[in-house]
Amino acid sequence: MMILCVGCEWQLKPSNNGDEDIKVAIERYDRIEGLYLTTGDYSALQQMYTNYPMQTRMLIEDMLHLGKVDDPEINTKFLHFFQDSTLQAMLYRVRQQYVDMDDINADLTAAFTRLHEELPAAELPVVYTQVGSFDQSIVIGNGTLGISLDKYLGADYPFYLENYTDDQRKMMVRSMIVPDCLGFYLLSLYPIPFEQRQSQELRDQHMGRIQWVVNRLMGRKVFSNTFVLQASEVMKHQKNLSIDQLLRLNQQK
Repeated sequence: MMILCVGCEWQLKPSNNGDEDIKVAIERYDRIEGLYLTTGDYSALQQMYTNYPMQTRMLIEDMLHLGKVDDPEINTKFLHFFQDSTLQAMLYRVRQQYVDMDDINADLTAAFTRLHEELPAAELPVVYTQVGSFDQSIVIGNGTLGISLDKYLGADYPFYLENYTDDQRKMMVRSMIVPDCLGFYLLSLYPIPFEQRQSQELRDQHMGRIQWVVNRLMGRKVFSNTFVLQASEVMKHQKNLSIDQLLRLNQQK
């Protein structure tokens, strides 16, 4: 369910004890995108290209595969693509469910503050919200992390009921946005070594370690499976092992 491919900005401010405070403030690119796709408002399209050029390029070229953004017909293709009744219904549901994202701001701030404490050298991404076409949930690239809200409309959303399994739909809920952000961000920092990608067991072990770290950062058990338990056992028996060392174990073999 997690795939690597308006935003949130990281504000680092000196605190009284000399540490850095992290505050996440989500900008709603999805609102500008949705305005254009539902009304054809040209000013919204201009804002997409002016204020979010990289996000717009990634959306049109890499996610939707509609063509190059410099194609003279690309804006028409983009608009027409979303006139499908299923996608229009999805845009309406996103507007309804994500009027407010303060809870997600707060959870992202708390989780990434803990992550910064564990991995202070990691460069924090700019995070933004967008709307796709039910394909990718989290998109990471060029220092950004995009959340596709069309993949988090709830387990009982009609399109999901027809196209996804029960296990998949359990993950397509609002409460999974922050864990997915953390999981894919960590996977971008600690990718599965190329030479080990053919081994299902090694891939599962690597993802289990990432999911264990996500549980730790979230302060709750989001993921529970055999490979998460294995990671937990590793940390119990190697108490001095850092998060960085845990996520590099496969790479050291």
